[in-house]
Amino acid sequence: MPSVTTPAKTTGPDLGSLRIEANSRAGGKTGKRLGLAAAVLGGIALLGGLAAYVVMGQKAVVEVATAQAAGDPRATAVLNASGYVTPLRRATIAAKITGRVTAVYAEEGMRARAGQLLATLDDSDVRRALESAKADRDSAAAQIADLEVQSRLADIELKRTQELRAANVQSQETLDTAQANADSLRAKIVLAKKQVAASQARIAEAQQAVDNCTIRAPFSGMIVSKDAQVGEMVSPLSAGEYTRTGIATIVDMNSLIAEVDVNEAYIARVKVGQKVISTLDAYPDWHIPSKVYTIIPTADRQKATVKVRISFDKLDPRILPDMGVKVAFLEEDPAVKGKTGEPKAMIPQAAVRNENGGSNVFLVKDGKIERRVVSLAGNRGSDVEVLAGITPGDTLVVRGPDGLRDGQAVEIKQ
Repeated sequence: MPSVTTPAKTTGPDLGSLRIEANSRAGGKTGKRLGLAAAVLGGIALLGGLAAYVVMGQKAVVEVATAQAAGDPRATAVLNASGYVTPLRRATIAAKITGRVTAVYAEEGMRARAGQLLATLDDSDVRRALESAKADRDSAAAQIADLEVQSRLADIELKRTQELRAANVQSQETLDTAQANADSLRAKIVLAKKQVAASQARIAEAQQAVDNCTIRAPFSGMIVSKDAQVGEMVSPLSAGEYTRTGIATIVDMNSLIAEVDVNEAYIARVKVGQKVISTLDAYPDWHIPSKVYTIIPTADRQKATVKVRISFDKLDPRILPDMGVKVAFLEEDPAVKGKTGEPKAMIPQAAVRNENGGSNVFLVKDGKIERRVVSLAGNRGSDVEVLAGITPGDTLVVRGPDGLRDGQAVEIKQ
């Protein structure tokens, strides 16, 4: 009987070992959650980085100043101040009476001489009053002539009656009547003369009213403002929205000065007659020799300042009222001496930043910040002398936000 060979049992991996346990499935969900959380945190970090990039890319707004050359007369200033050009003689030309404007001859920029006609008002009413006063005067004067004739006749009658009374021809009563008539006529003549004088006074009053309808320049100067037009009502006192109080404004251009406010803590540095360099905001490169005209002997308690008036050594047509002006009060000895050498520039103290025991400034070049280390000498009022680090004409940051850094883009505040 043939033998049957039984196949050998193959040894291999047990498929039952491939089963996934319950705890293994739970561990897989935790991993997914951790991956999702990491992705969210990464997105937040990316958004934060973008936001920081946008913020860092914004321009900082700064205020700047220009470094001055040490040889500039302003560099020897012991004090700087700012103010405005103002005239000592300025007048708003107004009418003394209320009336309607019939003509205006004043125009802005026109030079007027003292007494020049600038405007007229309607004078029809006051002229009628003047004519009435003159008529009253003429009537009273005519009465005087008639009364004088009657008075002469009364005197003749009185003399005749006296002679007849002396001869006992006339009675005493007739004499008394003649005497009374003569005295009465003389009294009427005196009264008529008083009436003429009163009429003359009314004529002068009416004439003054007529003259008040003519507005003239009180002094020689330039018309800087035309405030009324033909047909408008003007009055010395404001009578509502539609009533003007002035015709024009005139300025004596020979009385222009500069008025500046000086901090009362530094007013001791200012003396009458002290030399000053004035610079108009309209002409920053034009330095006008000036001097202290007067110091107003009172202080402003709100601003803690004292007003100082500056007179220009020579007036110029470019100097106009209400222009902004900056003045530099010069020291008696204009020589500038540094600590370790001659200073090369002058900059505001506000531009200097003290960090790590040194002094540096932020220079603005091509719209970006550049940090510069500077060597300083002495102070000159609100400025400081610079020995090295910058050159005259450099633009420096004097005021800006915190955290400025090298290379940061900036925008200059105008």
